[in-house]
Amino acid sequence: MKKYNIYGMGAAIVDTEVVVSDSFIKDNDIGKGLMTLVDAERQKYLLDSLTTQRVPVKMSCGGSACNSVVAASMFGSSTFFSGKVANDEVGDFFIKDLNKSGVDFHQVDPSSGVTGKCLVMVTPDAERTMNTNLGASLELTYREVDEEALANSEWLYIEGYVVTDDQRTAVARDAMQSAKDNGVKTSLSLSDPFVVEVFSENIKTIIGDDGLDLIFCNGDEARSFTDTHTIEAAAEGLKKYAKTFVITRGPGGSLVFDGVNLIHTEGVLASAVDTNGAGDMFAGAFLHALCRGKGFAWAADFANAASSRVVSQFGPRINSIEYISLKQQFKLD
Repeated sequence: MKKYNIYGMGAAIVDTEVVVSDSFIKDNDIGKGLMTLVDAERQKYLLDSLTTQRVPVKMSCGGSACNSVVAASMFGSSTFFSGKVANDEVGDFFIKDLNKSGVDFHQVDPSSGVTGKCLVMVTPDAERTMNTNLGASLELTYREVDEEALANSEWLYIEGYVVTDDQRTAVARDAMQSAKDNGVKTSLSLSDPFVVEVFSENIKTIIGDDGLDLIFCNGDEARSFTDTHTIEAAAEGLKKYAKTFVITRGPGGSLVFDGVNLIHTEGVLASAVDTNGAGDMFAGAFLHALCRGKGFAWAADFANAASSRVVSQFGPRINSIEYISLKQQFKLD
């Protein structure tokens, strides 16, 4: 019996969510709907620009993989997370917020720099636009990988955002290899269309010649990564890289390959307020369901329902009562 169900790895970032107008996005020349890496000065400028507006603000420990393992933990999985924070107030907040969600964090000396921050701007159409200063997350090394905890996990889950530089790509590659050597199942999220377009070779480095057990992506990422123009062709192309995969399609549900069959699952109608965290929630709920012995189609239905709860409220988390409600709805222990 493994100690952990899911070992997550990625950027350790504190998310600050704000509601903005479309004109704010346009006036500040921000790429709408994308994740853009910015320096600390640019991020401070945007935050200062927002202080004159009355906007809801929500802070939480974040980063894509972090959001997924928090979701899995709240559903009842035992989880561990590796990421790099700094010895600052934001880093302390990250660790406390993570632990509060029941996720274990590696015990490595923090960086002397600054903890990563992500400004998540939500427009009235529920689209989320992210400007991220990775901060200490850029200093991720193999020291942050707890090999004992990893070997004692059922699944390793890594976010695709780590491929934006060669050092972190190498760390992720070595973690994947360590997982494979110890019989730990491997999974990766492609994370973002821009990341896939620019860093596909680094993604392939992490995947390795023998492929992964599971890949998560959306339609745009799937088509870009496989250099195809249709979901069907992308699904065929993904089979070269993973034994199984999930292509999420927002309100259109998902396309799941369980190793034998391609399965279309229905989406769940939701009144979208904020799409931030929907894909992260899907991955966390899906992996939790697999760890509970559920099949791929069941896991996708569960994850679709969980994602619909996230988009219908502000922020990448749902309330504790909603985790309980979902488990009751699906009769999940």
